[in-house]
Amino acid sequence: MVQSENQAAAVHAPRMGARRIYEALKSQILGRVYEAGSQLPSSRSLANELHVSRTTVTVAYEQLAAEGFVELRQGARPRVTALELRQRPRESDTTQEAFGPLSAYGERLRALSPWLDYLPTNLAVDFRYGDLAPSDFPALAWKRAINSVIAQRPGRLAYEDPRGSRRLRQALQGYLWRARTLQCDLEQIIVVNGSQQGLDLCARILLDANSAFVMENPGYRMARQIFSSTGASAVAVDADAGGLKTPDLSGIDARMAYVTPSHQFPLGGVMPISRRHQLLAWARDRDAYVVEDDYDSEYRYDISPVPPLQSLADGRNVIYLGTVSKTLSPMMRIGYLVVPKQLQEVFATAKQLTDRHTPMTEQEALASLIESGAYESHVRRVRRLNRERRETLLSALETAFGDRVTVEGADAGLHVVVWFNELPGSAEIALMDAARERGVGLYGISPLYDSAPEASEAPRERLGLVMGYSALTARQIEKGIQLVASAVDAVKGSG
Repeated sequence: MVQSENQAAAVHAPRMGARRIYEALKSQILGRVYEAGSQLPSSRSLANELHVSRTTVTVAYEQLAAEGFVELRQGARPRVTALELRQRPRESDTTQEAFGPLSAYGERLRALSPWLDYLPTNLAVDFRYGDLAPSDFPALAWKRAINSVIAQRPGRLAYEDPRGSRRLRQALQGYLWRARTLQCDLEQIIVVNGSQQGLDLCARILLDANSAFVMENPGYRMARQIFSSTGASAVAVDADAGGLKTPDLSGIDARMAYVTPSHQFPLGGVMPISRRHQLLAWARDRDAYVVEDDYDSEYRYDISPVPPLQSLADGRNVIYLGTVSKTLSPMMRIGYLVVPKQLQEVFATAKQLTDRHTPMTEQEALASLIESGAYESHVRRVRRLNRERRETLLSALETAFGDRVTVEGADAGLHVVVWFNELPGSAEIALMDAARERGVGLYGISPLYDSAPEASEAPRERLGLVMGYSALTARQIEKGIQLVASAVDAVKGSG
């Protein structure tokens, strides 16, 4: 059989000739629908599915074999060969005329510079931030939870509450009170497909093309792009060791402010209580909302927990965003919003229109982990492991560079910012290239700054890197920093 209905549809047409079957299968191979080493359908099964003679399919397969796309063996299904260049050129690489009329939203997306982060495959050490170690995932506990959910045969197969599983929302309600002193009603919790969907819902509901939103500078680039895609304008407000500089909000008229107060991304600062109250007062005065992204609040090492903005404001002007991407896996697209009571219905409606609801099996399994205490036990374990990784990184940086670097944001989270005091910001690309030649992935901080001319804090005098460590072993961290030191010397030597 063909791998899926969609793939079958790509080659299905009444009385297809051998040439059309050949072209369709070739396109699927070049498009990586069929990877190298995978098997194509047998000539008999494909002929039956396409309602053509087996001879027609055989002719198509023989042409693919003649051009080196497949291998044919007697009594076996055709197998795709390993080709050096199999990517189909993107339409954007060939002609812009391929685009038909787009909406204003579509045109804004097309204008955005592409930001598709594909994992590099040739790196010995990758300091990419946001990744987690596969060995940290609680595989056994998760397997038990999934199996338990599957074993409970539902009374019906139907669409569920767009706000999310009631069981999971109840579990989250208790967890947020225990972990973050956050109190809310069950109806205020909206389960979403990761933080990106949560931000997208906020953008759709709160912003218009002629509105403005406040962004930390530097800040989370994906959030800025999501909000900007509505046509709204970003107002960059500088961040420092205390997070967003709230005194700079004076005079700014915006519908929304996006902040990461518990661990400012990327600088790592924790917003003090005085700034929190200033931010909330600004939002109340302008009838604006604050989107509080609490993306890695579970990882606090040398500081005491600070109450979230949501608890300080009684939830009136704050939309709280959390996720399990930093505790379980970025591949597990489960996040949650806690929205003000006056917005709970409109957010539920927006979620329903977007995708009906987040997949229920994973929701129920996560609820089981939280209810049993396994989730919080797991968080404590990975917090200890990441504290050890952080200490290894800080020690390695001290040994290799001493006072030639300044480390920022090490008290919490899963990454640090490393400023190289002897390298200018203009050397960022050169250092990243030199490191990659040595098998090390490095990531500069400059893309996280607002590119507008009036953005005052863009790094000019020294080079900064955002270095994640949560996916690395101690040995990888130590070896990686040695290679970074070699790359730094090469860049300095080249002038």
